[in-house]
Amino acid sequence: MRFLKPIHDGEEVRLAGAVTVRDARGLSATVTATTTVGGECATLSATLPAGSPVPVNLALYPVAPLPADRPPATREHFAGLAALGTPINPYDDERAAEYLERVSDGLALYRGARGWVHPGFFLDQANKALSQNVRMSPWIHVGSVVRHLGGARVGETLSTRGRVRSLFEKKGREFVEADLVLVAGERRPIAHVLHTAIYRLPPPAR
Repeated sequence: MRFLKPIHDGEEVRLAGAVTVRDARGLSATVTATTTVGGECATLSATLPAGSPVPVNLALYPVAPLPADRPPATREHFAGLAALGTPINPYDDERAAEYLERVSDGLALYRGARGWVHPGFFLDQANKALSQNVRMSPWIHVGSVVRHLGGARVGETLSTRGRVRSLFEKKGREFVEADLVLVAGERRPIAHVLHTAIYRLPPPAR
C-alpha cells in the first residue's frame, strides 16, 4: 500500500480494483483510491500466494520496553536503536467496537467473541510502534508492505515487535522504515509489516 496524496476527513473515497495476475504461483490484484479533489490518492497491490507463507524467525524480533520518556525522532536516535520498544494491546470487545466504529466497518466477521481482529488494526499498531517510541510532530505514514501470516481473534493480546530497517532522505524529508512483526499471545506471528513514515519535514519555504 502506498499513499500518494492526503485524504481528508469527510471526503468521499472511490475504490476500483482489478485482478492483474492469475497463475500457478497465485493471484495478484491492484486497488486504487480516488477522491474528487485529489484524484488518485493511494494504490494497493495484493497477492495471494499458492503455498504457505514463509515463517518469521521471532528470535530476530525481541520484546523490548517502551521508553518512559520518548525522545525526539532523529536519525541519530533511530540509528542507535537495537530494537524498538514493544506496544502490547489487548484486542477485547471494547477495543474491537471502538476500532470498527472508527473505520466504519459493519461486517459481522469482525464482531463477537469469536470475531477476527480487523486487518486495518495491524497498521494502527504499526503506527504505535513508531509513535510510542519517539516524539514526532508532524509525521506522515507513507506506505506499508504487509505479509499476513495468520489471523487473531477478539479477546487475544497483540504485541508489535520491531526494529529500524532503513533511514533515508528525499527532497529534505527524513524517512524511517520499520521492520515489524505482530504477535498474538506469546509466540504466534500474525503479520510481518514493513512500515514507512516521514518523521521530519523540511522547514517551510520562505
